[in-house]
Amino acid sequence: MNELKNINENSPALGILEWFRPGEYDEVRNAIEDFNKLGIKHLRTGISWADWYVEGTKEWYDWLFAELDPHVEILPCFLYTPPSIGEMAKTSAPPKDLKAYADFIDEMITRYGQYFEWVELWNEPNNKVEYDFTLDYSWNKFSTMIGMAAHWAQKRGKKTLLGGMSPIDPNWLQMMIEQNVLDCIDAIGIHGFPHVFDQQWRGWKVNIQSIREVLDKFGYKQEIWISEAGFSTWQNDEVKQYQEFKNVLNANAGRIYWYSLKDLDPKNSTVGGYHLDEREYFFGLKKTDGTKKLLYKLLEKDGVEKIHQQDYINKQYKIQEGEKYTLITGGAGFIGTNLASRFLSEGKKVMIYDSLFRDGVEENLQWLRKKYGERLLVQISDINETRILQQCVNNASEVFHLCAQVAVTSSVSNPIHDFNVNLSGTFHLLEAIRKSKHQPPLVFTSTNKVYGNLQDVEMVENETRYHPADAQMKKYGINEKIPLDFHSPYGCSKGAADQYILDYSRTYGLKTAVFRMSCIYGPHQFGTEDQGWVAHFLISALEDKPVTIYGNGKQVRDILFVEDLIDAFMLAHKNIDKLAGQVFNIGGGPENTVSLLEILEIIRDKAGKEMDISFEDWRTGDQFYYVSNTNKFKEATGWKPRYSVEEGVENLLKWLCVNRNIELPENLTPNKKVAI
Repeated sequence: MNELKNINENSPALGILEWFRPGEYDEVRNAIEDFNKLGIKHLRTGISWADWYVEGTKEWYDWLFAELDPHVEILPCFLYTPPSIGEMAKTSAPPKDLKAYADFIDEMITRYGQYFEWVELWNEPNNKVEYDFTLDYSWNKFSTMIGMAAHWAQKRGKKTLLGGMSPIDPNWLQMMIEQNVLDCIDAIGIHGFPHVFDQQWRGWKVNIQSIREVLDKFGYKQEIWISEAGFSTWQNDEVKQYQEFKNVLNANAGRIYWYSLKDLDPKNSTVGGYHLDEREYFFGLKKTDGTKKLLYKLLEKDGVEKIHQQDYINKQYKIQEGEKYTLITGGAGFIGTNLASRFLSEGKKVMIYDSLFRDGVEENLQWLRKKYGERLLVQISDINETRILQQCVNNASEVFHLCAQVAVTSSVSNPIHDFNVNLSGTFHLLEAIRKSKHQPPLVFTSTNKVYGNLQDVEMVENETRYHPADAQMKKYGINEKIPLDFHSPYGCSKGAADQYILDYSRTYGLKTAVFRMSCIYGPHQFGTEDQGWVAHFLISALEDKPVTIYGNGKQVRDILFVEDLIDAFMLAHKNIDKLAGQVFNIGGGPENTVSLLEILEIIRDKAGKEMDISFEDWRTGDQFYYVSNTNKFKEATGWKPRYSVEEGVENLLKWLCVNRNIELPENLTPNKKVAI
């Protein structure tokens, strides 16, 4: 487990703010798992006075405190007036009996005081949504209510935090001082949401200093806590969230609570209403479907102590005019890294446009930057950030669109994400190209999955593989005339994107070419069970991990070493005028085919390892046989793969050993040099 260590000895304690609604048992358990992964030791959470009298709430809070206590230090924020006792029937109204709030605090300390040291008294009292000060123009009611509660909490042995101001307002604080509220307050809370709700943000240093000056003016020495800070990714800007997190860590505050762990479920209302402000729904480190945002991944991987060392995280919000480069979307992936390296090695500038969604790809960026320096431009952005995407396209000499959600299994479990990346993202890129003045040419990486499971192709089965009964198909592979038959959400999203790209060439005259690719493998690939299976098998062999085969292992693919694919890209780029509007099947072809059983045997031989192999049921839509007929592209460009299966596997094996500090197997023989 990573532990969120302080950046230095003077850094504030760091926690997370997360609200839990009564009955959200699974959400709490899942949050605890995340706290443990990230090393979170401080939690600020709301305890609703309004809910306290609802049937079942007492039992809920009994469970909640006991469940959280072993894992985090709890800061309970006590807020929301029961509407039945408010001056108006709403949770933001002052109670008719101002002492009732102190009585509630007393009851909470009696029942749950063993679980916390501090109590937070209300939340954002100068925010009308949280406290309706139009019912209390002089703030006398609030001051009396909080003053009594703070006095009694201290009598009961607790420290008190004045609910965080939002916006940060030293004039409001001075009014609280003048009404003697701070006499029983140990710390002052402030909230900040730079460039979200606080558009004219002056910075944490200035805001904290303005609060400190008021305290000093009246001789108070209370701590200042940032009890809520966050950034909404409602416009898909995860880099800005990461940057604002770094900024708040430098603040001179006693404690910081980052809002929040998870995006707000769209079925829920905010305090202000149901979807009245979409920004409210996207403050999490994770999306509602569990997808980890960039900041979560960085904290999970390296901890907060290294958050300022991620120098490869870069974003340009305004591209310099006149700057020209090759634009590679999804460029931090293994294919994009190899393509970028080829262009960069020829002295050209390359912009990598990537969200860093896939684990491990940040290592590719670091490698490229170290090797090529300033010729590499990095734009960490979501493919659906249309304004920035348009700027990047405007200066591009050519575009290679590799950005994709790449796993069939992930598309089944999270089809919305698959659609947003593969289809919506492709559409936005096409529109950006169409709207640009020079309309740079585009090469798109589609997939053989657009042909479906090919169940209508008659197969012959032997001891280790399937092959088509049709002699011509067996000899040459599957050509581009096979009817499209999208299977799985992944097949649909990639297939629809494939067709959009071809049609934008027909309709708008864009110079586009589509590669329907088979299985690509090579250096810089971080293979998983779901995608990049050649690398996955090799990694499993080297690390003595078991391998699961879905089906009988006789399914056949043509596999293409990545350097051969890069050759094809370069030829497509060179010949785009005559290739525009066309689709090409790209893979190793009939001379580079393997079944899963056969590739495992090759890996056993190359790695010198026995492998623990098990078998599971076939996956939906899996093809028994797919081999690319690459003749159309060969005839158009003269392209031909240079690497055999054995050569390619050996080169990838060598790269993996170097990359993972694993001793090379003794039986590896000298081979062609490959860029690592």
